[in-house]
Amino acid sequence: MTTSRTSGGGRAGGAVRYASVARGVDAGLLLLRLVVGLTMAAHGVQKLFGWFGGPGLGPTGQFFAANGYPAGRTMALVAGLAETLGGLGLALGLLTPLAAAALIGTMINALGLRWGSGFFVPQGVEYEVVLLAVFGALALTGPGRWSVDRFLPGLRAHPRLAYGVAALVLGVAVGLVVLLVLRR
Repeated sequence: MTTSRTSGGGRAGGAVRYASVARGVDAGLLLLRLVVGLTMAAHGVQKLFGWFGGPGLGPTGQFFAANGYPAGRTMALVAGLAETLGGLGLALGLLTPLAAAALIGTMINALGLRWGSGFFVPQGVEYEVVLLAVFGALALTGPGRWSVDRFLPGLRAHPRLAYGVAALVLGVAVGLVVLLVLRR
């Protein structure tokens, strides 16, 4: 008697179920990437250009300077670019681990600014913690098959876990350097 790793239906039934699960995972990752990526990109262009009711680069730079960052306008530019390009990268599934790392670093700083205000919004850090988890999960899982990364030879068959862990380390390290070393 042979046993199958699939539940019922033998090999053919298991392959069909696996393909259905894989499509569901890809659809779920696409939805997550689009919503979170485009939201972060919109947040970034608020900082850069004042679009969508945002303050623009000048007032955002003043905010950064008031919160102890040197060269507030430069830091606002860096944060705005990280959010815009990282968000678009996630939405497209383009260089996904690197896009996630950019957003992780930015969110580490947002978390640092709000730390000590409790966990729950409106003053707390729950939103930043949830976003950090989303970015970390996307770095580790990869973007799914419905992504630009799938068509890039170096990323199509990349070791997801290794690249994901490297992205997590990079994002956290850069975020902490900016927060702890550059911020006064």
